[in-house]
Amino acid sequence: MWLMVFFDLPTKTKPQRRRANRFREFLKKDGFMMLQLSVYARVCRGQDAVDKHVRRVRSSLPKEGSIRTLQVTDKQYGRMELMLGNAPKTESVGTSQMVLL
Repeated sequence: MWLMVFFDLPTKTKPQRRRANRFREFLKKDGFMMLQLSVYARVCRGQDAVDKHVRRVRSSLPKEGSIRTLQVTDKQYGRMELMLGNAPKTESVGTSQMVLL
């Protein structure tokens, strides 16, 4: 299973930016990888692990903004298509997986 986290957090003030950055750091420490600036994903081994990480995300909610989670199977995640204009050096077009150089 893959657990995806989508969020829209305000960043107009310095405290808001700090809270948004803290949330991103929490996600990275909890094993999520960044797909886009406000989209993170991680592999979970079964529903119990998904539930555990959803609880962790819920307990780390910033006081402003919105956060959504979505769980998909490995097969569904593998069907994701990555489309890029000028591809950054860290990504490769053609698969859902990012190729880190």
